[in-house]
Amino acid sequence: MNKAPFVIERTLDAAADTVWQAITNRDQMKEWYFDIAAFQPVVGFEFQFSGGSEAETYVHLCRVTAVEPGRKLAYTWKYQNYPGESEVTFELFPEGNKTRLKLTHTGLETFPANKPDFAKESFAAGWTDIIGNLLPNYLAGKK
Repeated sequence: MNKAPFVIERTLDAAADTVWQAITNRDQMKEWYFDIAAFQPVVGFEFQFSGGSEAETYVHLCRVTAVEPGRKLAYTWKYQNYPGESEVTFELFPEGNKTRLKLTHTGLETFPANKPDFAKESFAAGWTDIIGNLLPNYLAGKK
């Protein structure tokens, strides 16, 4: 069983404050991430959203576990009616007028191994699109 987390880093052409707003403001999040009914960057805040593959949609159940304004956001990530719990961490590193974002998703091995949607490769493809394409494209439109 591979317990290695999935990690992706990208340097974004936006200031850290702008990136922070994009990952913590519900109205901005729905433009590039998921349509989340309510979100607050406050430890203990619980939220949920639907997402998945063409084959199946999953209700994601999340709870904020760490907040360092402008620097770090983490939350649990699990699925309604499925075992397992993981954690997603966004870390921001200002680099002049750009920001290096590091996303770490731990605990992927706790999800059912017989579901292709829960395979590490599926998460890798999803996060690579979200962090590598959707977020940078959204931020480019903010300029």
